[in-house]
Amino acid sequence: MGNYYSPFPLRISEELMEKIKVIAVKHKRSANKEIEYALECYVEKYEKENGTIDVEL
Repeated sequence: MGNYYSPFPLRISEELMEKIKVIAVKHKRSANKEIEYALECYVEKYEKENGTIDVEL
């Protein structure tokens, strides 16, 4: 079975969303996948600086 992604409403400004869409097109991703990638990079950077975050799924 693949990954299960729980839906999460994200409220961001229209301007920020439009900028994300431009970046996503350049990376050949959907806006959703671009946001996911950005968040993964953010968490990875955080963990490098602060240690691994343990979560229960």
